[in-house]
Amino acid sequence: QAQLAVSGGGSVQAGGSLRLSCAASGYTSSHKWIGWFRQVPGKEREGVAVVNLPLGGATFSDSVRGRFTVSQNKVNHTMYLQMNSLQPEDTAMYYCAASTRTTYFRWTDEGAYTDWSRGTQVTVSS
Repeated sequence: QAQLAVSGGGSVQAGGSLRLSCAASGYTSSHKWIGWFRQVPGKEREGVAVVNLPLGGATFSDSVRGRFTVSQNKVNHTMYLQMNSLQPEDTAMYYCAASTRTTYFRWTDEGAYTDWSRGTQVTVSS
């Protein structure tokens, strides 16, 4: 069974940057997508970005497009979420998740992901 471990959270001031890492271990060959999600207490989990592992293409939510980027290291099965120009509204617990879907799906649908990391807290102060 595959496992995902996310790291890199922390506290920054507005305008700062952080890079989150999502390391996959175990049976990872079935993973086709890695999604990044975040959640604020009392609110629904929000999809931030998704990347297609074989092709590398990515999609971002409107709230982070132009500020966040994704990359991957296929050798060590690690995905990265680079977060620039962070704002207080980016404060949340961040998660990565893996999907094995090979046909179209709504990437923000949490049910499409089979493996989830624990969260890492990102706090942005004004």
